[in-house]
Amino acid sequence: MAYHQRLSLLIFVDSLFILTTIFLSNLLVYDRYLVLSSTLIITASTLLICHHVFSFYYKLYKKAWEYASIGELIIILKIVTFSILIAALVQQVVAQGIFMRLLAATWMLHMFFIGGSRFWWRVVRDTYITKNENKKRTLIVGAGAAGTMVARQLQNSNEAELLAVAFIDDNERKHNLDILGIPVVGGIEQIEQTVNDFKIDNIIISIPSLNKKELNMIFNECAKTKAKTKILPMLEDLVTGKVSVNQFRDVQVEDLLGREPVELDFDGISDSITNKVVLVTGAGGSIGSEICRQVAQFNPMKLILLGHGENSIYSIEIELKETYKHSTIQFVTEIADIQDLQKMNVIMEAHQPDVVYHAAAHKHVPLMERNPEEAVKNNMIGTMNVAKAADWNEVNTFVMISSDKAVNPTSVMGATKRLSEMIIQNMDQMSKTKFIAVRFGNVLGSRGSVIPLFKKQIQKGGPVTVTHPDMVRYFMTIPEASRLVIQAGSLARGGETFVLDMGEPVKIVDLARNLIKLSGNSIDEIGIEYSGMRPGEKLFEELLNDNEVHDKQIFPKIYIGKTSHIFLEEIEKIILTYDIQDKETLASTLVDLANRKVIEEKVLSIPS
Repeated sequence: MAYHQRLSLLIFVDSLFILTTIFLSNLLVYDRYLVLSSTLIITASTLLICHHVFSFYYKLYKKAWEYASIGELIIILKIVTFSILIAALVQQVVAQGIFMRLLAATWMLHMFFIGGSRFWWRVVRDTYITKNENKKRTLIVGAGAAGTMVARQLQNSNEAELLAVAFIDDNERKHNLDILGIPVVGGIEQIEQTVNDFKIDNIIISIPSLNKKELNMIFNECAKTKAKTKILPMLEDLVTGKVSVNQFRDVQVEDLLGREPVELDFDGISDSITNKVVLVTGAGGSIGSEICRQVAQFNPMKLILLGHGENSIYSIEIELKETYKHSTIQFVTEIADIQDLQKMNVIMEAHQPDVVYHAAAHKHVPLMERNPEEAVKNNMIGTMNVAKAADWNEVNTFVMISSDKAVNPTSVMGATKRLSEMIIQNMDQMSKTKFIAVRFGNVLGSRGSVIPLFKKQIQKGGPVTVTHPDMVRYFMTIPEASRLVIQAGSLARGGETFVLDMGEPVKIVDLARNLIKLSGNSIDEIGIEYSGMRPGEKLFEELLNDNEVHDKQIFPKIYIGKTSHIFLEEIEKIILTYDIQDKETLASTLVDLANRKVIEEKVLSIPS
């Protein structure tokens, strides 16, 4: 029905109700049929006019009555009361007296007809029009303000696919109470029983203030059931209006493995980036692109996106230019290979960067085991080239992205990362540029992460392949890792190896189980198989050697490692001979040197 048609109908119906109240009030008070008098006609006319005037003033005719609540009831109370008061005033003026009993009866009947008619429509809609047969029975975890909002949205939306049937909340004072007609059945430990008792299809976690540990506890209880688990959007997204309260999302593995965000030293970071020229190598990669996003928030004068792959560089360029189209930041792309020393120097000369974040590297462990010469070329020679160009052009700070696999490395990738750390530590000793390395573990969602592989295996129906039941890894989200890299860069004094606090290590098999449950499948349906450890892999990773550890954090979640011995001469020999050695010899040489083992001269000797 169009608004004007609806408005005309409501005015007509309300007018009938008002005239009916006058007739019934006269009958109740005086026990007689309506006797028209000038005072009664004036009173009826006053009520009629005042009701419509106040209704327009309080926008009564614009309310959607299928969502009527206490607010609408208060508006009706005001309209009726003010109309009666003005009618009383008119009676006093016209008849020199107020018919109190008549007006009191009129007030009650007026409220009954106007208010009742509106709320009757909501009752009819909720009871007969809204069909719940095909809706998924839903358990809401959290009976606070957010949970109540969720329940109300589900009740009021005829299009919603979910039907709220029970609340779970750890506040014992709410247990056995009804909220919006929905029972609060117990605490977190009763989720499994509630799902079975109420035949629950879906669970919605609606506590926006949850920390990661609490969310893990709740999810572990939900995972014991076959119900699909969803979560309310983040609180900041609700507040900013990016999403509404009924736009639930699946629980992500990042929710379970990520840690609480660290508060950054924005002033310190701003001093090192704002209005400065920043260059990022590997800018199209998972870490490099996120570093670009984080750096752009601090409004650098120029941000150079350097990478070898044109498609990935183009993608991050378009994204940043769209996001910061109203800013003065210059986004410059450079397609180049870090193995080309001359090109690195040309780029540095052209842009004169203040800060360089070196994220370009080969990171895939099994691939580098099979191609150790490429690991040397890209990770070691590439790092040396970028570092030399930074030194020659007097860059203020050079930040190299390293890996936890550089600690006691058993792989070619880890060994080349450790030797690259030594290269920049040596550069720091002879340069005005502050050279540092930042070391961290696996990042969630990166292209080299195990998580995308697990997700593909689940989509295909399984099984999920895990190398070993006891294998553990550290995990961090890409944004957090990138923010801490930038923070470490602002703390640089030169020569340090910064180590990011990765939290507690996670068993890979537990990660696989969580991903299977998050996908809505059971472990039995998908299955988990153990494929055996791959070449170069370790059961667990370390972030610092025992002789590198400084126990004290220099910043929340950032440690600093002690500088260890640098095998510069041996590194230079490897760089000179890598292309004439067989793969097995080169791989063992790299791992031995990175672990500070004595290397036989014959391995490193340069043939004449």
